[in-house]
Amino acid sequence: MNVRRLIPTAALAGAVALGAAALTSCSGAGAVGGEDGKLGVTASFYPLQFVAEQIGKEHVKVDGLTKPGVEPHDLEITPKQTAQLGEADVVLYLKNLQPAVDKAVAQSGVKNIVDAATLTELEAHGASGHDHGAEEAHAEGEGHDHSHGEGGTDPHVWLDPVKYAEIAKGVGAALEKADPGHAADYKKNTDELVGKLAALDTEFKDGLRNTASRTFITTHSAFGYLAERYGLDQEGISGVDPESEPSPARMKDLQAVAKKDNVTTVFFETLASDKMAKTLATDTGLKTDVLDPLEGITDTSQGADYFEVMRSNLKNLQKALGAK
Repeated sequence: MNVRRLIPTAALAGAVALGAAALTSCSGAGAVGGEDGKLGVTASFYPLQFVAEQIGKEHVKVDGLTKPGVEPHDLEITPKQTAQLGEADVVLYLKNLQPAVDKAVAQSGVKNIVDAATLTELEAHGASGHDHGAEEAHAEGEGHDHSHGEGGTDPHVWLDPVKYAEIAKGVGAALEKADPGHAADYKKNTDELVGKLAALDTEFKDGLRNTASRTFITTHSAFGYLAERYGLDQEGISGVDPESEPSPARMKDLQAVAKKDNVTTVFFETLASDKMAKTLATDTGLKTDVLDPLEGITDTSQGADYFEVMRSNLKNLQKALGAK
C-alpha cells in the first residue's frame, strides 16, 4: 500500500481558513450544470466524498474517483474519469496525495477546484511518538519516486475530527459559492456536520482520558493527528508505507517499547496485509486488532460510514490501551 505519501510544505503556501482562496470566481447560480439541476461534485477519495454528500445532500450529485477497496495513492485515472472531472461543477481533492488526480485536475479546466490541504494546517509526523521531524530512514518508501522533502507533512488530517471539521467548513463555503441558490441549506448542513464532529471529538477525549497505556503500535503512521489530538504516542512499524519491510533494528525497538509502555495490541488495517503486525505480535506475545485509516469504506470495514468506523477505532483503542 503506497498511500502514505507525505505532502511537501509548499502545499501549505497561502493556506486559507475557509478555503475561499482555493476557489476561482464562478458565474453564480448558472454554474449548476447537471441535467437534473444538481450541482455536480467530483471528490478524489472517500473522506472528501463523505463531506460533500453530508453538506450537499439532495442538491448535489457526488462522484468519487477512488472506488471502495482501491488504495487512493495507487489510483490510475481512466479516460472516462478524466472526462467526468472536466464536466464537474466542483472538484474536491487533496494535493500531492494522488499524483494521477493532481495531473487530471490541473488539466480539467474546472473553475471551482478545492484543495483540502489549504483548508486546515498540515503537520509533519514521524514514525515514532510525537516526532515532528523527518521520517526515520527506514520508513522511507523504497522504490517510490516521492521524496519526503524538507518538513514533509502528513496527509491523514481527516482522522482528527477537529481538523476534519475545518475541511468541512471549507467545502461548505465552496458549495455555497458554486451554487448560491442553495447557500442557506449548505450552511445549515455544514453546521450540522461540524456539530457531529465536535461530538465525536468529545467522545474520543472522554473515552481516551484515563488509560493504562498511552502508546499504540500500528503497521504504518497514519494516526499522527489522532495521537496528537488525544495525547497518545503512535509507534509505526514501517512509517508511511506499511508494505515496506521494517529493519530488524526497528522491530527490536518496538519490542522494547511494547514492554516499557504496557502495549497489548498491534494494529493493522483492513486494506493492507496484516503479516508484519502478526509477526511482531507473535514475537512479543501481543494481540492484533484493526485501526482503520478510513481511506475507503468496503464490506470489511467496521462500520458503514466515517462516524461508525471512527467509533469502532475508538472502541478498539480503548480496549488496547486499557481505558478505565
